[in-house]
Amino acid sequence: MPYEPPTHTVERSIRATTGAKIIAGVDEVGRGAWAGPVTVCAAVTGLRRPPAGLTDSKLISPKRRAEMAEELEQWVTSHALGHASPEEIDELGMTAALRLAAIRALDALPVRPDAVILDGKHDYLGQPWQVRTVIKGDQSCVAVAAASVIAKVRRDTMMAELEAESAQYAAFGFGENAGYPSPVHKAALREWGPTPYHRLSWAYLDALPQWRHLKKVRVSVEAAELESGGQLGFDF
Repeated sequence: MPYEPPTHTVERSIRATTGAKIIAGVDEVGRGAWAGPVTVCAAVTGLRRPPAGLTDSKLISPKRRAEMAEELEQWVTSHALGHASPEEIDELGMTAALRLAAIRALDALPVRPDAVILDGKHDYLGQPWQVRTVIKGDQSCVAVAAASVIAKVRRDTMMAELEAESAQYAAFGFGENAGYPSPVHKAALREWGPTPYHRLSWAYLDALPQWRHLKKVRVSVEAAELESGGQLGFDF
Protein backbone atom coordinates (compact mmCIF):
# COMPACT_ATOMS: atom_id res chain seq x y z
CA MET A 1 0.00 0.00 0.00
CA PRO A 2 1.51 3.38 -0.98
CA TYR A 3 1.82 6.03 1.73
CA GLU A 4 1.98 9.77 1.46
CA PRO A 5 5.60 10.81 2.03
CA PRO A 6 6.35 12.92 5.11
CA THR A 7 6.71 16.66 4.67
CA HIS A 8 8.18 19.66 6.45
CA THR A 9 4.74 21.22 7.00
CA VAL A 10 4.90 21.05 10.79
CA GLU A 11 8.48 22.30 10.89
CA ARG A 12 7.56 25.25 8.67
CA SER A 13 4.56 26.05 10.88
CA ILE A 14 6.69 26.03 14.03
CA ARG A 15 9.29 28.24 12.39
CA ALA A 16 6.64 30.71 11.24
CA THR A 17 4.75 30.92 14.53
CA THR A 18 7.58 30.72 17.08
CA GLY A 19 10.74 31.81 15.27
CA ALA A 20 12.41 28.50 16.09
CA LYS A 21 15.28 27.68 13.77
CA ILE A 22 16.55 24.29 14.99
CA ILE A 23 13.74 21.76 15.30
CA ALA A 24 14.25 18.17 16.39
CA GLY A 25 11.93 15.32 15.55
CA VAL A 26 11.69 12.80 18.39
CA ASP A 27 10.36 9.25 18.36
CA GLU A 28 10.63 6.25 20.67
CA VAL A 29 10.77 2.50 20.28
CA GLY A 30 10.49 -0.27 22.85
CA ARG A 31 7.60 1.10 24.86
CA GLY A 32 5.58 -2.11 24.68
CA ALA A 33 8.48 -4.56 24.94
CA TRP A 34 8.93 -6.88 27.92
CA ALA A 35 12.72 -6.75 27.76
CA GLY A 36 15.36 -4.22 26.81
CA PRO A 37 15.49 -0.44 27.09
CA VAL A 38 13.12 2.14 25.76
CA THR A 39 15.06 4.05 23.11
CA VAL A 40 14.47 7.59 21.88
CA CYS A 41 16.05 9.23 18.85
CA ALA A 42 16.21 12.97 18.29
CA ALA A 43 16.89 13.98 14.69
CA VAL A 44 17.43 17.39 13.11
CA THR A 45 16.94 17.48 9.35
CA GLY A 46 16.51 21.06 8.29
CA LEU A 47 14.19 21.50 5.31
CA ARG A 48 16.01 19.34 2.78
CA ARG A 49 14.30 16.73 0.63
CA PRO A 50 14.35 13.39 2.49
CA PRO A 51 15.51 10.07 1.05
CA ALA A 52 12.92 8.32 -1.12
CA GLY A 53 10.67 5.92 0.75
CA LEU A 54 11.04 7.53 4.18
CA THR A 55 8.04 6.87 6.43
CA ASP A 56 7.17 5.35 9.79
CA SER A 57 9.70 2.60 10.54
CA LYS A 58 6.91 0.06 11.12
CA LEU A 59 5.85 0.42 7.49
CA ILE A 60 9.28 -0.42 6.07
CA SER A 61 10.62 -3.95 5.64
CA PRO A 62 13.47 -4.89 8.01
CA LYS A 63 16.01 -5.09 5.18
CA ARG A 64 15.05 -1.75 3.68
CA ARG A 65 14.76 -0.20 7.14
CA ALA A 66 18.37 -1.12 7.94
CA GLU A 67 19.54 0.32 4.63
CA MET A 68 17.54 3.50 5.18
CA ALA A 69 18.84 3.97 8.72
CA GLU A 70 22.40 3.88 7.42
CA GLU A 71 21.47 6.41 4.73
CA LEU A 72 19.64 8.64 7.20
CA GLU A 73 22.52 8.76 9.66
CA GLN A 74 24.58 10.37 6.90
CA TRP A 75 21.72 12.55 5.61
CA VAL A 76 20.37 14.18 8.77
CA THR A 77 21.95 17.37 10.04
CA SER A 78 22.44 15.69 13.42
CA HIS A 79 20.95 12.93 15.51
CA ALA A 80 21.43 11.33 18.91
CA LEU A 81 19.93 8.48 20.89
CA GLY A 82 18.95 8.16 24.52
CA HIS A 83 17.98 5.03 26.42
CA ALA A 84 16.23 4.24 29.67
CA SER A 85 17.14 0.85 31.09
CA PRO A 86 14.71 -1.83 32.30
CA GLU A 87 15.71 -0.93 35.87
CA GLU A 88 14.87 2.72 35.25
CA ILE A 89 11.54 1.75 33.67
CA ASP A 90 10.73 -0.37 36.72
CA GLU A 91 11.69 2.40 39.10
CA LEU A 92 10.19 5.40 37.31
CA GLY A 93 7.32 4.06 35.20
CA MET A 94 7.14 4.43 31.44
CA THR A 95 6.25 8.11 31.11
CA ALA A 96 9.14 9.24 33.29
CA ALA A 97 11.47 6.74 31.62
CA LEU A 98 10.51 8.08 28.20
CA ARG A 99 11.23 11.61 29.37
CA LEU A 100 14.61 10.52 30.73
CA ALA A 101 15.54 8.82 27.44
CA ALA A 102 14.33 11.80 25.40
CA ILE A 103 16.32 14.28 27.48
CA ARG A 104 19.41 12.11 27.10
CA ALA A 105 18.94 12.12 23.33
CA LEU A 106 18.29 15.86 23.10
CA ASP A 107 21.20 16.69 25.41
CA ALA A 108 23.49 14.59 23.21
CA LEU A 109 22.76 16.67 20.10
CA PRO A 110 25.61 19.03 19.18
CA VAL A 111 23.24 22.03 19.31
CA ARG A 112 20.23 22.42 21.59
CA PRO A 113 16.99 22.52 19.54
CA ASP A 114 14.68 25.52 19.75
CA ALA A 115 11.64 23.25 19.45
CA VAL A 116 10.76 19.56 19.49
CA ILE A 117 8.18 17.58 17.53
CA LEU A 118 6.99 14.52 19.45
CA ASP A 119 5.23 11.62 17.78
CA GLY A 120 1.82 10.94 19.31
CA LYS A 121 -0.68 12.99 21.30
CA HIS A 122 1.00 13.00 24.73
CA ASP A 123 3.74 15.42 25.69
CA TYR A 124 5.95 13.26 27.89
CA LEU A 125 8.80 15.78 27.63
CA GLY A 126 7.34 18.99 29.02
CA GLN A 127 9.13 22.10 30.23
CA PRO A 128 11.49 23.70 29.53
CA TRP A 129 11.24 22.25 26.03
CA GLN A 130 8.97 23.86 23.45
CA VAL A 131 7.00 20.83 22.25
CA ARG A 132 4.55 20.20 19.42
CA THR A 133 2.83 16.80 19.51
CA VAL A 134 1.71 15.29 16.21
CA ILE A 135 -0.40 12.15 15.96
CA LYS A 136 1.23 9.83 13.41
CA GLY A 137 4.10 12.26 13.19
CA ASP A 138 6.33 9.34 12.20
CA GLN A 139 4.37 9.22 8.95
CA SER A 140 3.75 12.92 8.33
CA CYS A 141 6.86 14.76 9.60
CA VAL A 142 10.27 14.27 8.00
CA ALA A 143 12.31 14.71 11.18
CA VAL A 144 10.09 12.39 13.23
CA ALA A 145 10.09 9.75 10.50
CA ALA A 146 13.88 9.87 10.36
CA ALA A 147 14.06 9.51 14.16
CA SER A 148 11.63 6.59 13.97
CA VAL A 149 13.77 4.62 11.54
CA ILE A 150 17.08 5.29 13.27
CA ALA A 151 15.69 4.43 16.72
CA LYS A 152 14.07 1.21 15.52
CA VAL A 153 17.16 -0.10 13.76
CA ARG A 154 19.53 0.85 16.58
CA ARG A 155 17.38 -0.80 19.27
CA ASP A 156 16.77 -3.93 17.16
CA THR A 157 20.53 -4.24 16.76
CA MET A 158 21.06 -3.89 20.50
CA MET A 159 18.53 -6.64 21.20
CA ALA A 160 20.10 -8.95 18.61
CA GLU A 161 23.45 -8.43 20.31
CA LEU A 162 21.90 -9.48 23.63
CA GLU A 163 20.72 -12.71 22.05
CA ALA A 164 24.29 -13.46 21.00
CA GLU A 165 25.61 -13.12 24.56
CA SER A 166 24.68 -16.63 25.71
CA ALA A 167 22.72 -19.76 24.84
CA GLN A 168 20.17 -18.87 27.51
CA TYR A 169 19.48 -15.47 25.99
CA ALA A 170 19.30 -17.02 22.53
CA ALA A 171 16.26 -19.00 23.70
CA PHE A 172 14.31 -15.75 24.02
CA GLY A 173 14.65 -14.86 20.34
CA PHE A 174 15.53 -11.24 20.97
CA GLY A 175 17.03 -11.01 17.49
CA GLU A 176 13.59 -11.64 16.01
CA ASN A 177 11.19 -10.17 18.56
CA ALA A 178 13.38 -7.34 19.96
CA GLY A 179 12.03 -8.07 23.45
CA TYR A 180 8.36 -7.86 22.47
CA PRO A 181 5.89 -10.67 23.25
CA SER A 182 6.13 -13.62 20.87
CA PRO A 183 5.53 -17.39 21.22
CA VAL A 184 9.28 -18.02 21.48
CA HIS A 185 9.71 -15.27 24.07
CA LYS A 186 6.79 -16.55 26.17
CA ALA A 187 8.04 -20.15 26.05
CA ALA A 188 11.51 -19.06 27.17
CA LEU A 189 10.05 -17.07 30.06
CA ARG A 190 8.14 -20.10 31.28
CA GLU A 191 11.28 -22.24 31.06
CA TRP A 192 14.02 -19.88 32.19
CA GLY A 193 12.30 -16.96 33.89
CA PRO A 194 13.22 -13.32 33.23
CA THR A 195 16.74 -12.29 32.33
CA PRO A 196 18.55 -9.24 33.77
CA TYR A 197 17.25 -7.38 30.71
CA HIS A 198 13.55 -7.91 31.49
CA ARG A 199 11.23 -5.34 33.01
CA LEU A 200 10.27 -6.87 36.33
CA SER A 201 7.39 -4.55 37.26
CA TRP A 202 5.23 -5.56 34.30
CA ALA A 203 2.15 -7.72 34.51
CA TYR A 204 3.38 -10.59 32.32
CA LEU A 205 4.95 -12.01 35.51
CA ASP A 206 1.46 -12.43 36.99
CA ALA A 207 0.89 -15.22 34.46
CA LEU A 208 4.09 -17.02 35.52
CA PRO A 209 3.49 -18.40 39.03
CA GLN A 210 6.98 -19.90 39.32
CA TRP A 211 8.59 -16.52 38.66
CA ARG A 212 6.01 -14.21 40.21
CA HIS A 213 8.15 -13.69 43.31
CA LEU A 214 10.58 -11.68 41.17
CA LYS A 215 8.03 -9.01 40.35
CA LYS A 216 8.85 -5.50 41.48
CA VAL A 217 6.18 -3.16 42.77
CA ARG A 218 5.78 -0.15 40.53
CA VAL A 219 4.91 3.19 42.00
CA SER A 220 3.79 4.74 38.72
CA VAL A 221 0.02 4.60 38.13
CA GLU A 222 0.45 5.46 34.45
CA ALA A 223 2.41 2.32 33.65
CA ALA A 224 -0.08 0.10 35.46
CA GLU A 225 -2.88 1.66 33.42
CA LEU A 226 -0.92 0.91 30.22
CA GLU A 227 -0.79 -2.76 31.15
CA SER A 228 -4.40 -3.04 32.29
CA GLY A 229 -5.46 -1.45 29.02
CA GLY A 230 -4.35 -4.58 27.20
CA GLN A 231 -1.46 -3.00 25.32
CA LEU A 232 1.24 -5.34 26.56
CA GLY A 233 -0.17 -8.73 25.54
CA PHE A 234 0.70 -10.78 28.62
CA ASP A 235 -1.84 -13.54 27.95
CA PHE A 236 0.13 -16.80 28.11
